[in-house]
Amino acid sequence: MQKQPKTYPQYAKARAGKSPVLRNCILAFISGGAICTFGQLLFDLYRMAGIGEENVKILVPVSLIFLAALTTGLGWFQKAAKYAGAGTLVPITGFANSVVSPAIDNKAEGMILGLGAQIFVIAGPVILYGALASAVYGVIYYCLTTF
Repeated sequence: MQKQPKTYPQYAKARAGKSPVLRNCILAFISGGAICTFGQLLFDLYRMAGIGEENVKILVPVSLIFLAALTTGLGWFQKAAKYAGAGTLVPITGFANSVVSPAIDNKAEGMILGLGAQIFVIAGPVILYGALASAVYGVIYYCLTTF
């Protein structure tokens, strides 16, 4: 039996379970904060190792991206994200995961049609609209400060 377009939303709502919104928000806050705290810990450790602040500002995001990509490849990031939720997606680690996941999922298709063609499927729109928004903001800022 095919559902009518009007009745499907009612059917879906009746079948869906109640989402624990408060619990999800708390877990997202804690997990996102833990990732950011880990980033601060890396910053402090790199500084204690005698690395200059300008280089540390580069090393911390690179380290977080590397660790997120590594844990995605090992299958650990997805397990943590199922528990922690949106907290893992907000920091830079979520962006790294969004690039690595399609690469892993499509590696069987080959280097060009799998990896190369699919690697930015999830992250591509973020890059596109982020660049577009920054260009629009730049034009508005230029107009406001020039005239």
